[in-house]
Amino acid sequence: MPEKQKSSLVPMLIIGLLFFIFGFVTWLNGSLIPTLQIAFNLTPSQAYLISMAFYISYTVTALPLSVVLNHTGYKFGMVIGFLLMMLGSLIFIPAAQMRSFEIFLAGLFILGSGLTILQTAACPYMVLLGKRETAAVRICFMGILNKGAGIIAPIVFTSLVFTDVSQYSPSALSQMSGAQQLITLNTLSAKLVTPYLAMAIILLVLAMCVLLSPLPECDLERVNQEKPEHYDNPFKYPHLILGVMALFFAAGTEVVAADTIGLLGKAFNVTNFSSLTAYTMAFMVIGYILGISLIPRWIKQEKALLFTSLLGTVITYLIINSSGQLYTIWNTWFLWTHAPAVPNVVVLVAMLGLVNAIIWPSIWPLALKGLNRKTMTIGSAMLVMSFSGGAMLPMLYAELGSTSENMISAYLVLIPCYLFIAFYAALGHKVNQWNRVINLEQSSTCNS
Repeated sequence: MPEKQKSSLVPMLIIGLLFFIFGFVTWLNGSLIPTLQIAFNLTPSQAYLISMAFYISYTVTALPLSVVLNHTGYKFGMVIGFLLMMLGSLIFIPAAQMRSFEIFLAGLFILGSGLTILQTAACPYMVLLGKRETAAVRICFMGILNKGAGIIAPIVFTSLVFTDVSQYSPSALSQMSGAQQLITLNTLSAKLVTPYLAMAIILLVLAMCVLLSPLPECDLERVNQEKPEHYDNPFKYPHLILGVMALFFAAGTEVVAADTIGLLGKAFNVTNFSSLTAYTMAFMVIGYILGISLIPRWIKQEKALLFTSLLGTVITYLIINSSGQLYTIWNTWFLWTHAPAVPNVVVLVAMLGLVNAIIWPSIWPLALKGLNRKTMTIGSAMLVMSFSGGAMLPMLYAELGSTSENMISAYLVLIPCYLFIAFYAALGHKVNQWNRVINLEQSSTCNS
């Protein structure tokens, strides 16, 4: 094996492990939302505060943590990220024991903050570990690990928490006395202690492993050596700012597809509603495999981004014109799985994972193109801040889909998101100077 490949293999394996952890922690939210909705008798809008608390942390903490990264370096910054996540996991223990929804939200915010520093370090690391033209392929590979964890997490969570989901159905709870119902919900809340305590222990072990690992800092120093290593105002790069906006919408579409599917299935009496996030993740894994196979050999990453964003628009149109009573897609294509059948609308929401898988890794390299290392750190933090789309869009969806009757039509919020991403793929990533637009306007004024 060539020396260059050897030097990048170990960092790729370490970053791959990080992406698996990202996925396991992040996509537990899809199962946590219907669980806490039952435990605390929450409205849909209140339930989506779970996504809000988790993803808003990216916006609040990304820039301060990018400053930390510039002082500590990427490696020690990752250790700090793991320790923050461990603290967030431990907060779930008193939250479950006290049955306090507010403390749960605080724990989720701290978990998200830890993930913020990890993602700020890991995502540009993957861009820099090889040629920029193949960056989407490397991030796709990491995405398989991320979403593979997203398949496992809801299944593990369901097996630990919902051993008998029928006892938590609205009809079953309504037949209990007040005291018996309280005992049942306290028991459900207490079941969250074990998985999050185990997660805290694992995160502590991983922090030690990264600290002792041979993950190099020097690889990051070689990026764009023709550019001086000084802070450059990121707002002078239109392709970065438009990329931040595109990633905001991409994060929103991804979280809506993953985190709303559980409550959607619950509304249509799907028996395994708490594990439906795994369906979206499975389609995302398929999307990542297609990305690895096709990019850039058969299609450039910007063309793939354009095609998948337009496909997302088409699938969303099919969703809002679909039904929660028909099972034709499942019975035609997925009956062989012997899994519980789900209605057409649920399958289509899961299929959004297929297009979101290509959108996410394609935006990163296009947005970070041409930035030196110090500016890239700030640019990466800005991109991570855009994950707040995962906080805002589910809340907007919840407001529009507050009842089971309009939960389907509320997916209309995704169409403008996919259309903006299509604009970025076609034109936005090519804009490299704001003053070109200004000069054109001034020239037009003078000529008149």
